[in-house]
Parts: sequence; structure tokens; C-alpha cells
Amino acid sequence: MELYEIKSGLEKAHLLLEELFHSIDIETYKREIEGLTEKTLQENFWDDADNAKKIYDQLGAMNKIVDMCQQLDATYNILIETYELVKETNDVEFHEVLETDYKQFIEYLDAFEKFILLSEEHDSMNAIVEIHPGAGGTESQDWAEMLFRMYTRYAEKKGYQVEVLEYLAGDGAGIKSVSLLIKGYNAYGHLKAEKGVHRLVRLSPFDSAKRRHTSFAAVNAIPELDKTIEVDVKMEDIEVDTYRSSGAGGQHVNTTDSAVRMTHIPTGIVVTCQSQRSQLQNREQALVMLKSKIYQQMLEQQKDAVKDLKGEQKDIAWGSQIRSYVLHPYSLVKDARSHYESNNPKDVLDGNLDPFVYAYLKGCM
Repeated sequence: MELYEIKSGLEKAHLLLEELFHSIDIETYKREIEGLTEKTLQENFWDDADNAKKIYDQLGAMNKIVDMCQQLDATYNILIETYELVKETNDVEFHEVLETDYKQFIEYLDAFEKFILLSEEHDSMNAIVEIHPGAGGTESQDWAEMLFRMYTRYAEKKGYQVEVLEYLAGDGAGIKSVSLLIKGYNAYGHLKAEKGVHRLVRLSPFDSAKRRHTSFAAVNAIPELDKTIEVDVKMEDIEVDTYRSSGAGGQHVNTTDSAVRMTHIPTGIVVTCQSQRSQLQNREQALVMLKSKIYQQMLEQQKDAVKDLKGEQKDIAWGSQIRSYVLHPYSLVKDARSHYESNNPKDVLDGNLDPFVYAYLKGCM
């Protein structure tokens, strides 16, 4: 690398570091670390093992952020000194050392930025993802299935596990609705970026005249609650229905009333689960989903900010989309929030979503 390229890169890195340090507020982090550390020293700290683990995990994450900040700051200052030395001496060996250290610094800075972007309270949790087609019949139902495939591929690329909780097949093609449990560290942190309406423009394979069609589908993502979060739900407030499962799962799925639908009467929240072979297991999973949605609603009310966890609720129609996927008359995927775009829709629909996810998360800082 030329010296001027390294200098330019360091200037950009410095601006990013200042932005990240400002968003983090290291001094506040340090005070919170002191407070949490004092809690770990209390005599009854381990009486609640789940809460103790949560505090230790939180401490570990916060200490990691502080350590990374200090290391990046120190490395940046060393690189500036080395740059000045190389600039004055034109020493070839020092130049090579500077280039190697600079590249390592940029890689570490990139990892740190992603770590910060995924450091919100619920980001580390599993994600429950729901997909619903908009108006348009088979065309929109097929689009919903394309999104289902996209998120499944994305999860696989991230090393996450995917469990289909509920699947309602479309009329002839596609799906009427689907719910997925995506398991893995920071699954929700990544998939929360996908909440909203997704728009597809293409030549419809279901139109004999091969006309261009526009379809919409809504995606929602919520964090799956872990054992450290308690939500008080009374069973007398829940209406439970059972029915025969549909979709993939073999003969057993379609011959027993193993699928479960739960309705929380006070809020009107409805969840369904058919992923397990037994009704009891589906009841347990449905209850987790229900509590997760109720908890999500509670947080929205407390914070008075619907965007925090659920995203804006809009009609599944024109003008409300967060992202457009155009396959005809040209090839383009563009996010309406971050303005990030790709001219390779096939690559995006194959699950390569990280550029869109991180562009959105950066815009939320």
C-alpha cells in the first residue's frame, strides 16, 4: 500500500472510532461495570443462578467493549507514530510493518463495529420470525415463500439452526403464513433489521401474458425470551385450540390434532405452533412464543417507541416497504431506510443479507 492510502485510511478510522466511542459512552460503561461487580460480591448472589449468569454475561460483554476500545485507541496512536516515522525516514522495513499492522487494525476495527452494533439488550437472543403475504393471491404467497427461503439460507450461512414453528401452505403455490424459530447467538440482533414490508417487482410466472407484477409481504421478528425474563401470564386468560398440522412433517403431522393455537384474550395476541410431534411440546413452544409477544408489547408501551422492538406497523402495500427487490425491467435490491443497494438480487435472495443488515444497524446508532 502507498503511504497516502494508509494515511487516508487512518483518518477515516479515526472518525469512525470517535463516532463509536461517542455512541458507547465508555465512562458510563465503567460505572455500570463497577455496580454489577459489587452485585457479584454479595453473599446471596448465587441464590438465583439464572440471574447470576445473566449478570456475569452482561459484565463479560461490557468489559470486552471497554477493553476493545482501549486497545483500538492505543493501536491507532501507535500507527500514527509509525506513519510519521516512515514519512520522515522512507524506511522500507518500517513501511512493511506499518502496512501489516494497519491491515490488522482495520480488521479489528470492523469486528469491533459489528460487536457494538449487536450489543443491545435483546440482540443475543434467538429470533422468532413471521412472514405474511399481502394482497395479491398466489403471486404474493409465492413471494412470501421466496422470503422464507431467503431467511432460511441466511440463517444457514450464519450457522444458526432453523425450526419451522407454523406453516400454512398457499393456494396452489407459496405460503399463507410461516413462523420460524432461528436459534443462535445474536440471531435477533441480525434479524430485527428485517422487520417491515418487502416489495417484489418481476415478470410473474403465474401470468400467462407474462406481465410485470408487484407483490408485498410483511416480515416481523421478535426475541425469544430466555429463562431470565419472567412474564406473568395467567392460563385462564389464554384460549387454546388444537387442529391438524399442515405442511412438511410426514404422515403423523396430518393425522393427529397436534398443532396448537393460543389466543391471549386481554391483548388479542395469537400464536400457533405445529413444529413438534406431540401436542404437549407444541403447547410449550406456543406459550414461549406468546410470552415473547406479550413481553414485546410491554416494552413498546413502556418505552413509547414502537420502533425499538417491533418496527413500524404499516399496511402490506405500496409505499410502506422497507426494501424493494426488482427483478424486471432491471436488477436491483434497495433498502429504503439505509439506502444500501445491490444489483445482484439472486445473491441477496440466496441469503447474503449481511450488507443490508449492517447498513441498517449503522443507521440506527
